[in-house]
Amino acid sequence: MIHKVVNKIPINSRWKLALKTLPFVVVIVLLKFVVHQYGYEFLNLNALFTAIISANIFLIGFLISGVLVDYKESEKLPGDLSASLETMADEGLIIYKNKKSIEAKNFLLKLSDFNNSLISWFYKKERTNVLMEKLSSFNDDFLSFEGQTQANFIVRLKQEQNSIRKMINRIHTIRETSFLGTGYAIAEIITSILVFGLIFIKMSPFYESAFFVSFVSFILIYMIYFIKDLDNPFGFNEEESLVEEVSLKPLLDSQKRLDKYSKEI
Repeated sequence: MIHKVVNKIPINSRWKLALKTLPFVVVIVLLKFVVHQYGYEFLNLNALFTAIISANIFLIGFLISGVLVDYKESEKLPGDLSASLETMADEGLIIYKNKKSIEAKNFLLKLSDFNNSLISWFYKKERTNVLMEKLSSFNDDFLSFEGQTQANFIVRLKQEQNSIRKMINRIHTIRETSFLGTGYAIAEIITSILVFGLIFIKMSPFYESAFFVSFVSFILIYMIYFIKDLDNPFGFNEEESLVEEVSLKPLLDSQKRLDKYSKEI
């Protein structure tokens, strides 16, 4: 039975990071209230503190610009994979219609199974090396086509196979490699120091200090969560990371079309 992967991302997922950040902000504001009530505010607001906030925002902006490059590339990959698979399916369908070849029929069935395995692989229900072995197994099908079609058709199939292999390797690298882990570390350290400073800084009246503490804390913590989530646009198997994932709709649509081909032949 072909495994169907259902998209479980809720409609309000864009608010998930905000809701995840709010408990931290509430705790920070409560600490600020306690510190204010007992007179433990021993720091004074000065230009150096605001400069550190600006430096941290600059660092966060640098991290965002870095992960956005990978994210924009990642958005294209499911569609490119879908196009390559359907191009291979078109070639197989042409051979089947021309020769009524059992090899072409088996090839189309294998393509449908591979597309399903590819979707499962995005959810880490399939290992990368197993997926690569399945992709390499198409070489046997290409050999069986030698007497049934022109050589340039087989060359085209090999080119699409190579493109799929490159895209799988690229996706594997993106989701297994973190962008500048040391950059994240320094951003987290500076944010923690700033939040600590905001709690113990003297600002009056209190309602103004509570507003600025909550606002700055929310922005800094939210952006760190946002960068970490954006860094892995293929984190479909991670329950806490389903916010800014790329769409797998092209592959899901391809699966429907490949299943239709399999039923028609």
